[in-house]
Amino acid sequence: MRFASLGSGSRGNSTLIECGATRLLLDCGFAAREAERRLAHLGVAPESLTAIMVTHEHQDHIKGVGPLARRHGLPVWITHGTYQQGRCGELPDAQLIHSHQPPFQIGTVTIQPYPVPHDAREPAQYTFSSDDSRLGVLTDSGSITPHIQQMLSGCHALLLEFNHDQAMLSAGPYPPSLQRRVGGRLGHLNNEQAVSLLADLDHAQLRHLVVAHVSEQNNHPEKVRDYILSRLPQLASRLTLTCQSEVSPWFEV
Repeated sequence: MRFASLGSGSRGNSTLIECGATRLLLDCGFAAREAERRLAHLGVAPESLTAIMVTHEHQDHIKGVGPLARRHGLPVWITHGTYQQGRCGELPDAQLIHSHQPPFQIGTVTIQPYPVPHDAREPAQYTFSSDDSRLGVLTDSGSITPHIQQMLSGCHALLLEFNHDQAMLSAGPYPPSLQRRVGGRLGHLNNEQAVSLLADLDHAQLRHLVVAHVSEQNNHPEKVRDYILSRLPQLASRLTLTCQSEVSPWFEV
C-alpha cells in the first residue's frame, strides 16, 4: 500500500491511496479538472479510480467530488449525514456509511471510519489497512478524543493535521468569529494539540509522518517542524510536510 497527497490546505485537500489494483481518492477539494491534472502527476488516470471517499461536506474537501464522480462513473463512499447536505449533487453511485460502523472492504483495502469533533453534519476520518500495513488519517478535528488515540495508535503511516499556531491565529487576519471557529473544539488541530497526540501514540512502527492541512495564514512549515522535533526528535527522518500547491511523492506504507 502507498499514498500521496494531491495537495492539502484551506484551498483544497485530496489524498490518493493505492494498493494493487485498488485506488481510493480520499476527498476532492479541487475542481475536477485540477484534480485530474494533479492525478496525472502521479501517473494515474481518473477513470482508473476504484472509488472516492469523503470525510465531510466542507468545500475544501468536497468541491470536485460530484463532478469527478459523474464524469468518470465513480462510486462515492460518504456518510449519511454528509450525503444529506446535498453538496455533491447527484451521484452515479452513492455508498452510504456511518462514522461509527464496523470496518468494510473496498478491493484489497480494509477501511475503518471513525467520528471526529468538527463542525460538520457527520464527519468521519479513516484508517486504511492491507495485509500488515496500516495508514491513519486525521484532519479537520478540533480536539482529540480517546477513541481517536485508539484508532491511530500503532499505524505504519500517519497523515496528520497541524492546522494553526495559536499565537499566529490570535494575531492573524481572521475576524474574531472565524478565529473562535478554527480554534474551537469543533474546529482544527493546532500545533500543540497535534504534537501532544503524537507523543501519546505508539509510533514504534511508524515509517512516515506526513503533516497536512497547514494554514497558509495562521501557521508556518518551520514552526510545525520545530514543534515536532523539539518533542519527538526521533521522528526527524520520518517527517514530511505537504503543501497546498504541490503533489507529494508516493509514500510506501
